[in-house]
Amino acid sequence: MKLLRRVLPYPLLFLALLAMWLLMAQSLSAGQLLLGALAALGGCWMMVALDPPAARLRRPAAAARLAGRVFLDVFRSNLAVGSIILGNEDRRTHAGFMSLRLDLTSPYGLAILAIILTCTPGTQWVRHDPSRRILMLHVLDLVDDKEWVRTIKERYEGLLMEIFE
Repeated sequence: MKLLRRVLPYPLLFLALLAMWLLMAQSLSAGQLLLGALAALGGCWMMVALDPPAARLRRPAAAARLAGRVFLDVFRSNLAVGSIILGNEDRRTHAGFMSLRLDLTSPYGLAILAIILTCTPGTQWVRHDPSRRILMLHVLDLVDDKEWVRTIKERYEGLLMEIFE
């Protein structure tokens, strides 16, 4: 078991990277399996070099709720961005930058929040100041920044704190 752990220190990461490789290659050939396994093994060894602190999900049910919210919000945001781009010219003039203070301090929680906000169409994580805990975002449809702050804090940050802190 120890030898396997030394060769393959992060088995779930290995499987995830291999699956991603095979999905991108769109092939299950022996060559793609071998290349994917080598790339996944290299990714696992890089994680050993980074030596990240252990992550613990405190509430898996909250993680499932967060995943559902993100899925729904990404769908809604796609529709909203499409209507802005294809709609009238006035809606395109509301893009802007905003800042908000985060209570979230977990590096894993912050990383997931960055992924959520960057993957949601119409929002982009621009900068995070960890000493002041200020997050700067670019929003395509920034009509009311207080509404955006409320949305991020209530829909995402609260659940991320529940999961990781």
